[in-house]
Amino acid sequence: MTTPTVDIRRADDRARTKISWLDSKHSFSFGSHYAPENTHHGLLLVNNDDRVAPAAGFDTHPHRDMEIVTWVLRGSLVHQDSTGHSGVIYPGLAQRMSAGRGILHSEKNDSWMLTGAETHSEPVHFVQMWVAPDESGIDPGYQQLEIADELLRGGLVTLASGMSEHRDHAAIAIANRYAALHGARMHAGDSIGLPTAPYLHLFVPRGEVELEGAGPLHEGDAVRFTGSGGQRVTATAPAEILVWEMHASLAAA
Repeated sequence: MTTPTVDIRRADDRARTKISWLDSKHSFSFGSHYAPENTHHGLLLVNNDDRVAPAAGFDTHPHRDMEIVTWVLRGSLVHQDSTGHSGVIYPGLAQRMSAGRGILHSEKNDSWMLTGAETHSEPVHFVQMWVAPDESGIDPGYQQLEIADELLRGGLVTLASGMSEHRDHAAIAIANRYAALHGARMHAGDSIGLPTAPYLHLFVPRGEVELEGAGPLHEGDAVRFTGSGGQRVTATAPAEILVWEMHASLAAA
């Protein structure tokens, strides 16, 4: 059993990596930004809010034993990996890479177009989230699915899940039977109820919302719930939210 808590983490309190082509804000310890008291919540180890400049990105690099879900809010991102998978990730497309026993991949900003004599470009803005898998050493894998139509209908949409109860309607699968990621695009005035679970992580990558019992949340804010859920989230401006529902913690998974 977990003691019910609602822990609000403000956008400006996140660690930040800022270089010429990358502006990355980290909800948890990441890279050189290590804090032993902030390594994960439930099963979620990474929640990076990234902006990558045009014609730039992450060169080929390795991952191992991690379920990596990428959600693009603006622009497009090209994925290529050592298993032969490639794809362009854009708003409304759910994407997951299973690193498994080892994989190499790259991610580059695809927002670079030449039209006549003019070049048009924009940064790509995306959230990348890492969840530990149930088992180490599984086969690497890749999956993506367009779900823009589902998001337009309102309410929480299950973007990724390994939970049996979401198996029939999750957009993509992850290799953890205790975790699911939900998302919603909200108009001002829309209201959504959060799931109930031992661990929840609510992130607001775009817009502004009001959390029942806690007050306003702005772009980049996050909330870590334990032993809680059921609160309503109401958009006070056009917004997008990402909600991890987790029925185990990293230590107990």
